[in-house]
Amino acid sequence: MVHAEVRTPLDLEREVGLTEGNIFQGELTFDQLLFNRPVPGWANYATPIEGMYLVGSSAHPGGGVMAAPGANAAREILRRMGRRASRAA
Repeated sequence: MVHAEVRTPLDLEREVGLTEGNIFQGELTFDQLLFNRPVPGWANYATPIEGMYLVGSSAHPGGGVMAAPGANAAREILRRMGRRASRAA
């Protein structure tokens, strides 16, 4: 081994702004999951700012399911536009 580097949760918080180094951007507890993620009332990916949507690990279903928050947000945006998502072949 020529080089090794270890990052602690504190390093992640300082370097990239992940509170307490939490890569899921929220605790994986009932009050932070499903219809409560990221906070009650914002579980449909939309925010109070028109045209701004939440994606990434802070949105349902969280960071443990790769790309799912973005795909879900895209479907919600299309739904609000009156369009349907098509499935890739």
